[in-house]
Amino acid sequence: MLQRFQWFNLKTSDFQKPSVIILILANLLPVLGVLLLDWKIFPILFLYWIENVIVGFFNVLKMALASPANGNSKAAKISIIPFFCIHYGLFTFVHGIFVILIFGGAENGNMGNLNFPTVISSVMNFGILFGIMTLFISHGLSFGINYIGNGEYKEAKLNSLMSQPYSRVVVLHLIIIFGGFLITLLGSPEAGLVVLIVVKMWIDILAHLRQHAGGSARLIKSSINGR
Repeated sequence: MLQRFQWFNLKTSDFQKPSVIILILANLLPVLGVLLLDWKIFPILFLYWIENVIVGFFNVLKMALASPANGNSKAAKISIIPFFCIHYGLFTFVHGIFVILIFGGAENGNMGNLNFPTVISSVMNFGILFGIMTLFISHGLSFGINYIGNGEYKEAKLNSLMSQPYSRVVVLHLIIIFGGFLITLLGSPEAGLVVLIVVKMWIDILAHLRQHAGGSARLIKSSINGR
């Protein structure tokens, strides 16, 4: 049995981590949307945009719970957290407007022409609401397992947390939006949508493992020190 996947040097054991398993299950939901609910490109991109909001929410919690031992004073939190909310909030808002304006009418063959009935229908669709809930639970469990359970909050620094979501969001969504344009031009074939979802999931896994790479080491160190 292969002990390592050759692509990106991932270990087979990486896929046995609870937070990674949860992440994979949450990312598979849009596949069901494509195959069972006839989702096209806009519901998928809208769901991924909502995930940005969820990421920002849990990042605020990370800042609030970061240990004061690393210079994360209460005064620093009071100034940095509101700044992050405004800055990341504007970034996410503009991104959302872009997704809605460009892809809101894509399902009717009118990419670039805003179609409010389509937007509202997609937002109110039970599959989308269930998807939002699933992503929230996924990120919440990862927050509990890694940030709290593995003691990441003990070493977290506000400046690093401030920039952390952007590296994930910018790279991931440049790929998603580029893929969205291509798939829309091809008429949103199911195979293309599934490929886009799988690529997004793979990048998510890589980003997740990189972000939490020190978790196991912290647990071992704490056990040795009796803490």
